[in-house]
Amino acid sequence: MKKTTLLLSLAAISAASLVWAHGGATGIVKERMDGMVAMSKATKAITPMMRGNVEYNAEAIREYARTIEEHAGEAMTKLFPEGSGGMPSEAKDDVWTDWEQFEVLAMQLESLGKGLGQAAENGLAASGSADGASTNMMGTGGMMGTGSMMGAGSMIDIEMLAQMPADAVFAKVGQACSACHTKFRAESN
Repeated sequence: MKKTTLLLSLAAISAASLVWAHGGATGIVKERMDGMVAMSKATKAITPMMRGNVEYNAEAIREYARTIEEHAGEAMTKLFPEGSGGMPSEAKDDVWTDWEQFEVLAMQLESLGKGLGQAAENGLAASGSADGASTNMMGTGGMMGTGSMMGAGSMIDIEMLAQMPADAVFAKVGQACSACHTKFRAESN
């Protein structure tokens, strides 16, 4: 009985904290926030594995990649209809004024998810740093710079990603998330 009461209490607290964390969001705004939370939780769950702090598990990486795929691309962009900004949304107006770039980043994230799922069997980079494994594809300008595999409007080569160490692709997923959040997400107070 005590165990059931404890579990119900924890469930209620968890539900309340999600509502609080989303600032009372409902409808499509809550839907997109839930998708972002799902990707964030999945990222936090596999980060220790990608850092080599826990045993590598290719199936867990594929599951993570599926989570990214499910919430990126068109699945993401359809949750941002015009007029759905403002509080409690954390989306900046730039989402709608620079829709093309927002859409490109969402599609790139979906491709990175697919590529990571295919790269899962490759394990981690043998030399430790994922950056060294990706310099030829990234160019010298960084993720969004000139010559970059992920420049604005560029398509990502999923087959190329599939040949990379999983942690190198995971790093690109993080870069894509960061690029989108920097441009399109308002700072939380």
